[in-house]
Amino acid sequence: MGFSYGFRPGRKQHDALDALWVGIMRKKVSWVLDADIRDFFGSISHEWMVKFLRHRIADRRILRLIQKWLRAGVSEDGEWSKTEVGTPQGAVISPLLANVYLHYAFDLWVQHWRKHRASGELIVVRYADDLVLGFQHRADAERFLHEWRERLQKFGLELHPDKTRLIEFGRFATATRKRRGEGKPETFNFLGFTHICGQSWKHGKFLVLRRTIRRRLLAKLKEVKQELRMRMHRPLAEVGKWLRSVVQGYFNYHAVPGNLASLQSFRLEVSKRWLRALFRRSQKSRVTWKRLAVFVEQWLPTAKILHPYPTLRFAAKYLR
Repeated sequence: MGFSYGFRPGRKQHDALDALWVGIMRKKVSWVLDADIRDFFGSISHEWMVKFLRHRIADRRILRLIQKWLRAGVSEDGEWSKTEVGTPQGAVISPLLANVYLHYAFDLWVQHWRKHRASGELIVVRYADDLVLGFQHRADAERFLHEWRERLQKFGLELHPDKTRLIEFGRFATATRKRRGEGKPETFNFLGFTHICGQSWKHGKFLVLRRTIRRRLLAKLKEVKQELRMRMHRPLAEVGKWLRSVVQGYFNYHAVPGNLASLQSFRLEVSKRWLRALFRRSQKSRVTWKRLAVFVEQWLPTAKILHPYPTLRFAAKYLR
């Protein structure tokens, strides 16, 4: 289906992020269902998987090969254990099989539900087992959630109770909650970004803001700090070249419109950790922040937006 992203050619993370942003901005979305399937890859039913594959594959040899792959088992600490459910962890075929499974267990069903059951508009974005749905009416969202739970049970799956939330989110969420005397609309996370109900600084119109998830930013900084300790006594140029690749790789994913402050914060915090690592090289270290600033400007990329606005890229790829 068109709303299925992840492990498909031309449908990477930023395509899913664009589709979600455009859907919330252009459609009548007032409620967002942020859903997560508990231990999805470890809960896939082999029986249902084979039934789904038979819809498109007639060659029994291919089916037998996939069944052997599913039953390959797991080896931990030299001990082999049989797998009755789920796909092999780390196997290259697991993402493909997961997409096939959810195509029949979810995609086709939600498409039918949207056409024949929903009373208002509904948007869907699925990246592997990470799903976000937007509803116009709360009654639709609650009814959908109830029926979806029942359907997942049929295929041996269940929603994670702590990671599945229905929140008020959209262009009218801030004003509606303010009238009721409630706080700001809740936020939700999707593919590394926190999505926030905001407004444009120029016209004050509704705008979905995207910020790097804070815990991910802190986790990356912790990883950089540990690696800097390992490289403490390496030449400055060598460390600078490595840090440039780390920072540029981080920017390549997170440099979306509206996220400049997070990029600048990441670059600054990396610089501070580099300086601390240099201080620890010697008790007589003469490296100062002013001196390090020269190396920072030389080696660390400047924070700037690298991705276009979602409307531009989405409209170019999906002309309809």
